[in-house]
Amino acid sequence: MLEYVKTILTKVSFDARLFEKELNKAIQSLIDDEVNELRNWCYAKFNNRYQQVLERCFVIG
Repeated sequence: MLEYVKTILTKVSFDARLFEKELNKAIQSLIDDEVNELRNWCYAKFNNRYQQVLERCFVIG
């Protein structure tokens, strides 16, 4: 599932709103370990472009 989510996020990365929507869906559907791995991957790949989106989605509650 995690690899599928990465593929989707890469494909929608042209649009910030769509990226954020898909990222939120992914976070809800993955288990905690996968979310941590996704967080690391997203920050490595998209931090320059979507830092604010990542901070909103991965807020520590």
